[in-house]
Amino acid sequence: MNNNTPYQPPFILTSTILSLVAEICESIGRLSTQADGAKELRLRRINRIRTIRGSLAIEGNTMSEAQITAILDGKRVIAPPREIQEVRNAISAYDRLEYWQPHAEEDLLAAHSHLMAGLLDEEGAYRRGGVGVMAGDQVIHVAPPADRVPFLMGDLLSWLHKTDQHPLVAGSVFHYEFEFIHPFADGNGRLGRLWHTLILLRWNPLFAHIPVESLVHEHQAEYYQALQRSTNQADSAPFIEFMLKMILDAVSVAATPEVTPEVAPEVIKLLAVLQKGAMSRREIQEELGLKDEKHFRQHYQQPAVAAGFIEMTISGKPNSRMQKYRLTVQGQRLLPKQDYH
Repeated sequence: MNNNTPYQPPFILTSTILSLVAEICESIGRLSTQADGAKELRLRRINRIRTIRGSLAIEGNTMSEAQITAILDGKRVIAPPREIQEVRNAISAYDRLEYWQPHAEEDLLAAHSHLMAGLLDEEGAYRRGGVGVMAGDQVIHVAPPADRVPFLMGDLLSWLHKTDQHPLVAGSVFHYEFEFIHPFADGNGRLGRLWHTLILLRWNPLFAHIPVESLVHEHQAEYYQALQRSTNQADSAPFIEFMLKMILDAVSVAATPEVTPEVAPEVIKLLAVLQKGAMSRREIQEELGLKDEKHFRQHYQQPAVAAGFIEMTISGKPNSRMQKYRLTVQGQRLLPKQDYH
């Protein structure tokens, strides 16, 4: 607002929000007691890969965890040049998180420049024209006029700097308000999620190895629905609740003591088959000698996907005729630890 009345984003602290904040804090407390330097470094790398894949996949990037790992290791990858550039940009941006402050506008603009380098002419600068958010052929949100963006972002960043709301709430509020303003010509989704992660990191460094973005990707439709419900209600509470549920799920998984997982023999056999490379469902069944598709889905495919050991090659179209399955980084890491004979 830039007047004597400080800007206050509209949201109601529901009982669900308060309960989720308490649960997350409790889980974070348990995770803190398990701190281990070597383990944290390894988890930080794994999380960065999963985070980058999750956030970019929401925007249509099809690169796998294995391909992102290769780029992170400086190896050559065969993929569309734009998708490779998106991954390299995301790696660059997430590498710099520790140097940026959530309330600093110059840092926000720098982050956008890193994320959109070589992808957008207006990198690191607010948009100069109007934008709308599309769902198919339908416009579901018309962002505020471009000449209002600097003032709206100034108000929002000032609120973030001064608010006494818990960072778990403040991060979700900022995320929603940022997407509502849509301050850039492109890259708003990935930057909004990056900045949310930064806010969480400033509250607790343990979020360096908690892949919230990968869970958001798994619940992509709900993510957009929560944004839309908050816009319709002029209250970001629905989006806050959604994000807190994603954070709680991610923290709860991370807080589970890491031991060699009890993996079903069927899943182990499936992983061993996929060591040969990506395969369709039919090809996997043939390799395993299985004729019953229902049995395969229930005891092999679905448990492996749920555990994060395998992933679809065409994540945005689960029913595609060209669909195949491949090992994730987590699945690859599990293989050497198992005896398949």
